[in-house]
Amino acid sequence: MRLKDKIAVVTGAGSGFGEGIASRFAREGARVLVADINKEAAERVAAEIGGTPAHVDVSNGASVAAMLEWVQAELGVPDILVNNAGITHLPTPMEEVAEEMFDRVFAVNCKSVYLTARAIVPKFKARGSGVILNIASTAGVSPRPRLNWYNASKGWMNTATKAMAVELAPFGIRVNALNPVAGDTPLLPSFLGEDTPEMRAKFLSTIPLGRFSTPEDLANAALYMCSDEASMITGVCMEVDGGRCI
Repeated sequence: MRLKDKIAVVTGAGSGFGEGIASRFAREGARVLVADINKEAAERVAAEIGGTPAHVDVSNGASVAAMLEWVQAELGVPDILVNNAGITHLPTPMEEVAEEMFDRVFAVNCKSVYLTARAIVPKFKARGSGVILNIASTAGVSPRPRLNWYNASKGWMNTATKAMAVELAPFGIRVNALNPVAGDTPLLPSFLGEDTPEMRAKFLSTIPLGRFSTPEDLANAALYMCSDEASMITGVCMEVDGGRCI
């Protein structure tokens, strides 16, 4: 019960890493807002873990503000915010990625961090505490070819994490990030281009521990980073990657 009585908002919690994090937080005693652009997925996960569902488009400022105002009215001011929602473009030569896709990747992966911060940081400052965890990627640490703009968006998240941590530390607010290697989640086929045994084997050959990350791996790391056990840790972008970035 390491998060007993904490209020946690997890975006992109309708599947994959976000679902794993939301589920683990609930088991550890948190009251979890399961936020996702897929309303049905958010409702399913919330029902399974005893959380509260929320339909949100994290790339839209009005949607984000409405979600955080609603959760404050329903549950109280959050203690924890996990910026997990993210998308990628298919493996493509950088100059061939459509402008609309570029804009969408940066809106979901980067602008969302700004929008949630704009809405929640004043509440954290007023209380003198709060935890923000950004889910970035090994792509932002050790980029892969043909995922150029996704790589760049996750590198942005890592830099934003450190900048946020330095600025917000005097207010008692911690900000960290996790850099997972690709997991066997709904996004995996987008990273691979084509989800075949051969492509999986090729990808796995770059991970020293020899397996993809799992929602449980990310949930375990997120739990520590967001718990009071990590009260001295801020500005850290921790790799959860089986040695991929060594």
